[in-house]
Amino acid sequence: MDADVLMRRPHLTESKATANPESTVMRLHVGVPLWVNQDSASKRRRYPALRGATAADVAVIGGGMTGAGIAYVFAEAGVNVVVLESKHVGGGSTAASTALLMQETDEDLRALDKRYGRARAERIWHLGRTGVRDLVATMRQLRVPCDLAMRDSVHFTTDQRRVDDLHAEYRRRRDAGLATMWLDASSLRAGTGIDGEGAIRTRGNAQVDPHRGCIGLLRAAARRRARIFERSAAHRIDASGEGVVIHTRGGIVSAGRVIIATGYATPAFAPLVGRFQMKHTYVLATRPLRAHERRAVGLGDVLLLDTREPYHYARWTGDRRLLLGGEDRPVLPPSRRRHAFTVSRARLRDYYVKLLPALHEIDIEYAWEGLFARTADGLPFIGPHRRYPRHLFALGYGGNGMTFGFLAARLLLDTFLERGNEEDLELFAFGRFRKKAISCRSR
Repeated sequence: MDADVLMRRPHLTESKATANPESTVMRLHVGVPLWVNQDSASKRRRYPALRGATAADVAVIGGGMTGAGIAYVFAEAGVNVVVLESKHVGGGSTAASTALLMQETDEDLRALDKRYGRARAERIWHLGRTGVRDLVATMRQLRVPCDLAMRDSVHFTTDQRRVDDLHAEYRRRRDAGLATMWLDASSLRAGTGIDGEGAIRTRGNAQVDPHRGCIGLLRAAARRRARIFERSAAHRIDASGEGVVIHTRGGIVSAGRVIIATGYATPAFAPLVGRFQMKHTYVLATRPLRAHERRAVGLGDVLLLDTREPYHYARWTGDRRLLLGGEDRPVLPPSRRRHAFTVSRARLRDYYVKLLPALHEIDIEYAWEGLFARTADGLPFIGPHRRYPRHLFALGYGGNGMTFGFLAARLLLDTFLERGNEEDLELFAFGRFRKKAISCRSR
């Protein structure tokens, strides 16, 4: 099926909504993500806009998955929380996500070894594993209906020249105590249907419907007295030694702290913008497959990632659709996005048809584009910044945002309650690159 046909399908009509100019300068996705279209309540207003003045211990800016996790974790601890979302909760980058709950970072473990040393690199990866376990356990405890399922990841290559490098990464992960195994070409073919050269299979990852997961966490936070406001963009934040005052179009929030969970630094934080590399990513979703069609495709219940740059990724949904993602590229001006969307989804389909030939006979029912932020080392920024008093940040999550977003909630609660944990916070601090440079010069 060609790209022009895809665009004529009603649920692939491009969104006409534009970003709030006071909070961000870019639209977050084009087309209708599968999750939003399937949720019949997605377009209904769930929470009111802020009107008048209110007060809280903590105000969270951003009603996506990270903001939802922070709101729940803080409210569960008895903290008085207000959430401000500029549009609708669960939209933006959350709605555009393929929601792979990964313990793996965007950079391999060996690459982080070179940046930060073996001990710090291992700690980062083990925190990723903790983040997955914590989020999964929380979703299950709360009984959030979000298509949650545990999955192994398979990180594979079809390039013989990359096998030795990938196998060295496997050995490093194994030595670090991660639940991983090596798949040779025959094992890879048996488990995934892919004719490749080798792969790393890692246990302990998961998948979720990100929109329903976000809504479920916010509902749980609201049951614990968190207050959530939609259509309430923060236009100005005034900070003092005693707290912050956040101004929206309809009211103000006075809080002891504000947590910025907008995914990336908006123009309101201009000095931080250069720390983020903005990327477009593209996703296709097939129609639901029949049992014999799924057998023909051959891919098992795994989270699939290749070793290309940029990488591709795929997974099944609970209703037997196959999600196909990748073709990431640097952010484009609005005038070029429609053409890039058309070209990239055609390339994405071609890539996966070559990888899994049975997909040639399978219709694509959804195609969408997402916007996300990546940092220089593939790790998020979590914690305070010396330029912004009374602020805490949870930004820049890349490919494993939901895992590290929930980890951020725990780390930021420790900061707010002054419970220590400085060593873990330093791994994701804004100053980590400067500290690394100083360390290198001192040797």
